[in-house]
Amino acid sequence: MRTRCRSTSPAHGTAPRWFQGLSTRLWLTSVAALALCLGLLATVGIQTLSTFPQQTVGRHSQIEVVQRIVDALVYDAAGQPVAVQLSDPTAWMFEAIPTELKYRVTDEHGTVLLVSPGKYDGPWIDRPGVNGEPTIEETTLNGRPFYIATLRFVHTGRAFRVQTAASARFTTILAQERIRALTRIVNVVFFIATIIFGLSLTLMLRRVLKPLRQVSEAAALITPRNLTTRLSPSGLPHEIRPLIDGFNEALDRLENGFIVQQQFLASAAHELQTPLTLIRGQIELQPDIHDKDTLLREIDLMARQVRQLLHLAEVSEAQNFSFADVATADVAQDVLAYLARKAETMHVGLHLESTQTSPSIWADRSALFILLKNVVENAINVSPPDGSVRVIVDAHSIQVRDEGPGIDEAYLPFIFKRFWRAPGARHHGAGLGLAICREIAVAHGWRIAVSRLTVGTGFAVRFDDAAPAP
Repeated sequence: MRTRCRSTSPAHGTAPRWFQGLSTRLWLTSVAALALCLGLLATVGIQTLSTFPQQTVGRHSQIEVVQRIVDALVYDAAGQPVAVQLSDPTAWMFEAIPTELKYRVTDEHGTVLLVSPGKYDGPWIDRPGVNGEPTIEETTLNGRPFYIATLRFVHTGRAFRVQTAASARFTTILAQERIRALTRIVNVVFFIATIIFGLSLTLMLRRVLKPLRQVSEAAALITPRNLTTRLSPSGLPHEIRPLIDGFNEALDRLENGFIVQQQFLASAAHELQTPLTLIRGQIELQPDIHDKDTLLREIDLMARQVRQLLHLAEVSEAQNFSFADVATADVAQDVLAYLARKAETMHVGLHLESTQTSPSIWADRSALFILLKNVVENAINVSPPDGSVRVIVDAHSIQVRDEGPGIDEAYLPFIFKRFWRAPGARHHGAGLGLAICREIAVAHGWRIAVSRLTVGTGFAVRFDDAAPAP
């Protein structure tokens, strides 16, 4: 017995279907991780700038300004600094806010040679300094905190010093402006980086998961008709290969079990046919057996069920079919001729309706005969006396319509299942006839469907999706 897992609609509170995909989860997780890392780095950087403005912004800026002043010095013929020619915006800052940003140039003895515009506050920190290595120290000028940067350099054999003084207030404001600019830059970079990362990640995931999608498509094509197919682990990540190996091993066990089941059905049917024939012969030869007709009817029923089991075992194996060009109208005519006696006994009329040109399909004639025989026989069994069964053959389908009571719509999903019989069914049977029809239709690529009509039930076998004759 085969058990199939049926998918159900997602329960309330379950994640949406689009979120259940592996690629979607990987994409969202990776983008979220990137956003978290960028946000954390930006937060730490901005917080550091805000908490330590001098150490992060002021020191670096003062070192740059000191070096610019050294490069902007103008000397006389004796090598003495006589002017500072700064370019904007550095020159503008010293002129615009002389109370917050100052500079001076001294000789090695501390004698002031040049100063920035504005009031000169003294004394500044007087340190000899180190050649080429600026030093920054904190001091107080006019009661306000300042940072003094000192750079010692040598020109034409003489040592000089350049010092800049930046107020703590100016350094804090400069840091805040840098933070605002940095925040805008971070937002733009964050947005662009997320888009670029998301697009590149999408392409990467599509490429990485392509072998997995191919394996999934191959697995979806595996049916009881092609259980010999195995999934290839080629190109798959090594983490997925154990899953593929386990799936292939499960297919091995499933194939073996299916073969054993089919062999059992065929063997049991063959083994039961001969004893049933002998028992029937013995009963017919014994004149004194009570209720002989009932016994013969039961034996015939058992023989019919055995034949159905044999048919089921045969049609479940694709290699048992012999395909050829088959005229559907001729097969339908043969079925009606075969069942004519049964229909006459039950006072049911059989009618064949066919187009002018008899359509042909690529099929196994015996299998098509069995399929139509089972459907028409069922139609005869459910039809009332003096009723009729119509077999309609056209280029795309064969339809069988009866005038019986019709099947309950609640039973429609179950009628092709093995051993299923409608509750209260009037005729005897094992519930295998329509299951055999479905196996034949699947093997040929046909579609078989049942519907409740205004009067009776209609079966339709459609050949639209079948492979054309070679």
